[in-house]
Amino acid sequence: MNDSATPPPPLIVLVEPQDIVNIAAAVRIAKNFGIDTLRLVKPAAFDPYRIEGIAHQTADLVDRVRMFESLDEAIADCVYAVALTARERTAKREMHRPRTAAALVVERSAEGPVALVFGREDKGLTNAELDRCHALSTIATNPAHRSLNLGQAVAIMSYECWNAREGIEQRRKGPRRQAGAASTADLERVFHDWQRTLFAVDFFKTRNTKNVMRTLREILFRAELDRREAKLLRAMALETVNYLTRHGVLPELPPELRRPGGLARDEHDE
Repeated sequence: MNDSATPPPPLIVLVEPQDIVNIAAAVRIAKNFGIDTLRLVKPAAFDPYRIEGIAHQTADLVDRVRMFESLDEAIADCVYAVALTARERTAKREMHRPRTAAALVVERSAEGPVALVFGREDKGLTNAELDRCHALSTIATNPAHRSLNLGQAVAIMSYECWNAREGIEQRRKGPRRQAGAASTADLERVFHDWQRTLFAVDFFKTRNTKNVMRTLREILFRAELDRREAKLLRAMALETVNYLTRHGVLPELPPELRRPGGLARDEHDE
């Protein structure tokens, strides 16, 4: 069921689909993008068992698929229908790219059912069928090879309609535990411990220490670390030195690098 604040989804109409795999692809895509109605005009074959075997966990949508004898019947209750075509037309028609077409579909959905209409795999929709639709949409492709697989075309249009309905920046789950921004003290400990580690692995033998550390600072400042990320970077540096110590290959460190940064104040297990 749709959220009251979200426009209702369009319905998908496939005209004379020839391959049951493409029907199954359309079913799966419909589920992916919140479309709950699929209408078929004289499909070459329709086997719910096979479709569910290809598009898993879609039985509810497959059960609602309706069959029609003509496109006229399939869109008779629709207030707006957009037909997908790869052909250039000489007649003056309302023609849109998918994103614009999706926005119009969603806008018109407030008035009643709206439809995305797709044609046959081999020759698309006839001129008469295109004439039945309010607008046309073409997906930009290589002019030397315009034809898209039916499932691909359904996916592109369904995706654009989803974005138009839900907003391009869909709400996502945040991290399970919020970590505040790393403090200056947190970062200073990271810098100290990485300088200590780089010295321990002889990284500075042919490099200017101050320049390297200044560059590392700039990299980590741009990363805008949170406290959890800063702790992870520190742990990596500390464990490297611990490993060298356990294996007896830790070189003599300068006095200022013999202890981890801020060890007495650090809360390792926060």
